[in-house]
Amino acid sequence: MAGTKRQQAIRKSLRALAPGIPLSDAEAVVTLAERRHMKDLPPSTALWLALGSHVRHVHTDYERLLGEGYDRDAARFFVADDTDAVLAGWGCQRSVSDGEDDTSD
Repeated sequence: MAGTKRQQAIRKSLRALAPGIPLSDAEAVVTLAERRHMKDLPPSTALWLALGSHVRHVHTDYERLLGEGYDRDAARFFVADDTDAVLAGWGCQRSVSDGEDDTSD
């Protein structure tokens, strides 16, 4: 496996957390987890935050809700079940509804 130890740890965490994630989504999530503002976080934390953010923005109505004037917290509340459904479909046992998802998007 190529890449830095951090990159390898992020990929390993993704395989463990969401084993059924499609490749195109996996690549996008890894890219988000490797962003500069995530570098001080443990790889598994950066990965979880990136995964939740990716699903929220790409696979739910989050962006539409923001565009309609909902604030971030309200929009996140309304898409939490959809976000969890996508994650569960990828084999993820964690839930954004547990309140652990605190990204800055």
